[in-house]
Amino acid sequence: MFDFLKKIFKTDSSTTNEVVANPNTLVAPVSGKAIPLSEVPDPVFAEKLAGDGMAIVAEGDTVVAPADGVLTLVFKTKHAFAMTLDNGLELLVHIGLETVSLEGEGFEQLAEQGARVKAGTPIMKIDRELIKSKGLSLATPVLITNVDAAKSITPVESGDVVAGKTEVIRFEV
Repeated sequence: MFDFLKKIFKTDSSTTNEVVANPNTLVAPVSGKAIPLSEVPDPVFAEKLAGDGMAIVAEGDTVVAPADGVLTLVFKTKHAFAMTLDNGLELLVHIGLETVSLEGEGFEQLAEQGARVKAGTPIMKIDRELIKSKGLSLATPVLITNVDAAKSITPVESGDVVAGKTEVIRFEV
């Protein structure tokens, strides 16, 4: 009987760790605190000039794919990456602000451009202490860049989020 119970609990615990992506949501690409785009101290993001979504003040050091799709672009400086989802939506995850100035220092790429990834797949490892030591913000915008392709975009704009688990944006296409 105990073996039976162990199997049940083992099955339950293994399924709770698996990321199951809802096709109409994005999960947090990094653990931290969710904030509205309007609070991002950069007008390009705050005024939604680069797309619509939300931001996370990063407290984790691994940045993951927010959805299933293709990693279409990893910037040469590794401070940002873009994805295309099967439904045609295009995403941008911009790690920190003005981090392009680091020219790749403090960023370690974990997935190859062109790869098909699942929600929760590690894409980048960051050195948060290095980024903060340079006086740069860890606010990480998560954007749908082709907003016209979505009927609606509803971001989660407050609270703690966990990379690869917490839904941060719901959308309809």
